[in-house]
Amino acid sequence: MDEELTTGTAGELPTADPNRTPTRDQGDRSTRSVRDAVGQDAARHGFSLDPGQAPAVEALDALAARLAEPAPDGLSGLYLWGPVGRGKTWLMDVFHAAVGRPAPGSARAPGIRAVRVHFHDFLRRLHGERFHRGSIDAALDAILGDAGLVCFDEFHVHDAGDAMLVARAVRSLDERGVRVVLTSNYPPSGLMPSPAYHHLFVPTIDLLTARLDVVEVGGRRDHRRAPSQDATGFRGGSFVWPATSVRLAASGLDRPEQAEATTVRIGSREHPVLAVREDTVWLGFGHWCAGRTAVSDVLHLAERFGSVVLDGVPALGVQAPDTGQRFANLVDVLCDRDVPLHVLAHQDPEETLRRHGEEGVALDVERTASRLVLLRRLGPVAPGR
Repeated sequence: MDEELTTGTAGELPTADPNRTPTRDQGDRSTRSVRDAVGQDAARHGFSLDPGQAPAVEALDALAARLAEPAPDGLSGLYLWGPVGRGKTWLMDVFHAAVGRPAPGSARAPGIRAVRVHFHDFLRRLHGERFHRGSIDAALDAILGDAGLVCFDEFHVHDAGDAMLVARAVRSLDERGVRVVLTSNYPPSGLMPSPAYHHLFVPTIDLLTARLDVVEVGGRRDHRRAPSQDATGFRGGSFVWPATSVRLAASGLDRPEQAEATTVRIGSREHPVLAVREDTVWLGFGHWCAGRTAVSDVLHLAERFGSVVLDGVPALGVQAPDTGQRFANLVDVLCDRDVPLHVLAHQDPEETLRRHGEEGVALDVERTASRLVLLRRLGPVAPGR
């Protein structure tokens, strides 16, 4: 079992550091509710809960209290959704930390194994295990084992092929009686937003809404936009525009020479890159976002390299919707894995992400914008400043 499936990192925290992982309490949790755990983790890191988070806290606490009981209808659990940066991932991770490893003899011990996985990672492994093992059930056995509770972070479905695979996995988890907690930027009705394919996913949406308590995590603040002095991990990256040599130098970068171009082997395919310098890989936008790459390719980069530079990023409004989605996926993966990302663009972040393509991509653009705010910005100084 991969370590990422049992621990994970928090990607949406209502703190000055939106990538902070909830602190695990090493003491006895026999009388501590999830409500207490959330309050203690918030106090430990010096912030107050947002009123918009209260319904989710109560729902998670109620779910924890009934984990020792058999799930009556399978998939009994929660679907937490709301705008970016409202603390969904943080709340789910505090919940997982509180119930995932109960103290021996704890009266609140759920008696089931809890697994936490980022949805990108889950889809990658589901595709691979299904190919090698021949069925969804065998793939789930390999990925989740005997887990009775699965926490999925950033659940979303855009690709029609993924949608059919996810639909079969959801049905299988339902039949197994596995409880789930999902976080998403979409309400259930907003999954698989493409008008051409949405109707095919409606039966899965109906199953999720019938089996799960759907709770909105609201509030007016995007907590990722809170000021922070932290410049490590993903925050150690930058958004540079226009990417002149002077601005690159300010970010500690030096554009590669043409002779440095090479390839990175992923599976059976050689992917072109602009350079590999020690633990930093330089990517060209044309291949990695406008070309035929997958989330699994970016996950490979995140596992292999200590930082990533993406060069030549244009305004997405003039690109195909799939191109914008690949860019959003790249940002998602590197933020979740806390890998520094340097975006070298022709225009500022707002113009880069200006609404593009299908109606259904809007929320992904908002999530990407929220994450790019974490990067240091190196661009022209506004007049008068």
